[in-house]
Amino acid sequence: MRTAAERALGVHRVLDPPGVLPQAAQRLDADPAIALDEVRIAVERLNLDAASFRQLSEAHGGDGDAVRAAVLEIVRTRGKMQNPVTGSGGMLMGVVDAVGPESPLGLVVDQRVATLVSLSLTPLWITDGLDRWDGRSEQVPAHGTAILFARSIAAVLPDDLPDAVALAVLDVCGAPALTARVVERTGARSVAVLGAAGKSGCLSLAAAAAAGAQDLTGLVRNESEAAALRAAGLADRVVVADATDPLAVAAAVGTPADLTVVCVDVPGAEHGAVLATADGGTVVFFSMATSFPAAALGAEGMAADVTMLVGNGYTPGHAALALDLYRSNPGVRALVDPRVTGC
Repeated sequence: MRTAAERALGVHRVLDPPGVLPQAAQRLDADPAIALDEVRIAVERLNLDAASFRQLSEAHGGDGDAVRAAVLEIVRTRGKMQNPVTGSGGMLMGVVDAVGPESPLGLVVDQRVATLVSLSLTPLWITDGLDRWDGRSEQVPAHGTAILFARSIAAVLPDDLPDAVALAVLDVCGAPALTARVVERTGARSVAVLGAAGKSGCLSLAAAAAAGAQDLTGLVRNESEAAALRAAGLADRVVVADATDPLAVAAAVGTPADLTVVCVDVPGAEHGAVLATADGGTVVFFSMATSFPAAALGAEGMAADVTMLVGNGYTPGHAALALDLYRSNPGVRALVDPRVTGC
């Protein structure tokens, strides 16, 4: 019999191996029948995280049918959507279908919500074969059920934004919130964002500016993204470099920044981020493609006096902050909307 504290974390749903938390489990029980403290969501759409989708797409040569089959197999065998290569998942949106009488989440039946916990720990059951998804985008129309635990997090979807936009913004809402917190707490004046033209990158730039940073550098991978970022007006300087080439990153950024935020969705950006950061500064790794041993050992090998933070996706108020940045900042909208299917 599990204790209430263990049940709140979802340990009772772990099938293999026993005793671990849901994120570390190989297999979860995705039975739609809920316990007294659980909530069931009728799934409408999944949002695969960028690193996971990129890996799946590259592994299958961009074959959408093969990607769809791979996602279905992962969910079938694991009871959750957790890419076995990247270890990451994403999040989902849907309608609250049932609420246990002891759930502390404050959700009610028929609310439309987005989950703010990873699919890598969310019991998930797909019932439609993902037959409306072409396998070529991060957002996945889906039917099925998902289970939230007592310590899960969900946000009620706003009425004023398209669902696809809200889901895209909420998927990365931890990045701007943590960026703002670090700027406010450390007094960082200069901020460099790697992957600055993406969803999390552009929101992090906007959050840094709102929090008081005054020297913003956006690093992107090509001239097309550079032109878009310049037009958006979110950065004081826009530079082009391969984020996986440490020397190129350092040269492009120039004077090291007080804070560097890593939002690229490919591995290998750790050393460049460290080199781009001033002594005594901070690096926030907000990419599931990050190798934390590479980051730690690389910083040690470079004798770099930097604080390195793992962006864990949760900061109090993160959902409202990200949505407000999207609403209030035309530059953010200009970069986010083209990345969202149907917008």
